[in-house]
Amino acid sequence: MLSGLSDWFWQEQLWFPKGLGWADLEDRDGRVYAKTQDLWVAIPIALVFLIIRQIFERTVATPLASLLGVKETVRLQVPHNPTLESYYCNITKNPKQTAIASLCKQTSFSERQVQRWFRRRRNQDRPSLLKRFREASWRFTFYLLAFIAGLAALIDKPWLYDLKEMWQGFPVLTLLPSQYWYYMIELGFYGSLLVSVASDVKRKDFKEQIVHHVATILLISFSWCVNYIRAGTLIMLVHDSSDYFLESAKMFNYAGWRNACNYIFIVFAAVFIISRLVIFPFWIIYCTWIYPVTMYEPFFGYYFFNGLLMVLQCLHIFWAVLIIRMAIRFLTHNEKVDDERSDKDETDESEEEEEQAKKDMRKNGPVQNGHTVHNNNHSKIE
Repeated sequence: MLSGLSDWFWQEQLWFPKGLGWADLEDRDGRVYAKTQDLWVAIPIALVFLIIRQIFERTVATPLASLLGVKETVRLQVPHNPTLESYYCNITKNPKQTAIASLCKQTSFSERQVQRWFRRRRNQDRPSLLKRFREASWRFTFYLLAFIAGLAALIDKPWLYDLKEMWQGFPVLTLLPSQYWYYMIELGFYGSLLVSVASDVKRKDFKEQIVHHVATILLISFSWCVNYIRAGTLIMLVHDSSDYFLESAKMFNYAGWRNACNYIFIVFAAVFIISRLVIFPFWIIYCTWIYPVTMYEPFFGYYFFNGLLMVLQCLHIFWAVLIIRMAIRFLTHNEKVDDERSDKDETDESEEEEEQAKKDMRKNGPVQNGHTVHNNNHSKIE
């Protein structure tokens, strides 16, 4: 049954233009072509990435965080309460007002004490600033090196300058060693991200990130199997061109370097919009959607490949809206750039009131019962 399913899935009329097939990708005359079994190499590469990441975060990222002045926020630990803990773990982390009233009766806590307990308990589960910094520094390092390596691999290739060249001779396109390692390293990295996503910092776009990783792995794997390698290398280069700016902005944000974070973020926003909303759809997708049908009749692989590209483009638009919104807020109000996808620590009401009182005192002088205290003890010079 599995053999029959495999034969049906890999039938030539699904993945190749009419008149071409797997026999055209067999090695001959010293020419090497991509093979499906090569993709297994990405699994040990992904495991190696997971190991390297752990070493990197401990030996490089942590000392770098200390050097840049990343400071941890001291979080108050909640007293252990079996009733509240059970509700928090099994029902919801954000109880409604009716549930809070019921919990007050069960625990003999006041409403404010229950609310404070849940706020502090949620804060305990949020990732620390150091964890966020280490994750950002790891991704920054990979994306920067991947972009440099990808640019070095493509700088002398004609399809980098004339996109129509990516289809010249398709599918009989010789595999180069630089393309092989570029593909395997990228595939291994995204595989490691998919494995580590459970332990990484969870953001509000968690589901979109999962879709992105899965779509990227499918796109890389499929383009490898049917020899869309030239198009695949260009797509990976475009994606790597902006990501290291975002990760470096995060690093400076966690370190409290506000100006550096803000200005790098603006550079990132500009590069992201140009690469993902201009170059990717109007150059690359245009070339993968329009040009092939001038050479061959449309086939399933053609629609599948472009369908994956459209999934990525929808995610680009989703993230572009968030990026533009943050950029506008910074440019118009000079506000600090914060990642809207990340949860922020919650502050106790009592702490907020105390902070507000301090601000009022600095502004109006000492206050008593909500009114300014005037100094009526005048000294008279005789």
